[in-house]
Amino acid sequence: MSDKARKLFEALDLDQNGTLSREEVIIALRAKGPSLAASGDLPFWGLGDVDASSALFDAADQNGDAELTLEEFAAVVDRRFGWH
Repeated sequence: MSDKARKLFEALDLDQNGTLSREEVIIALRAKGPSLAASGDLPFWGLGDVDASSALFDAADQNGDAELTLEEFAAVVDRRFGWH
């Protein structure tokens, strides 16, 4: 797991409970995405609309429990963003 994936997860975990919900991912990427991209913590091409954020969530939710753990999240973003 990359440090970038961990940092991005922490930035998106709005309620700081250690997991991400679909709503958190969508809201956080819309609110924080541009500043995360500007600081190098998210590729600019990683910014997407609600559908793209929802698709990212679905790709990462491997056990289908509607919550992402850091491990689930990192596995997808490290591969998708080339951070591994």
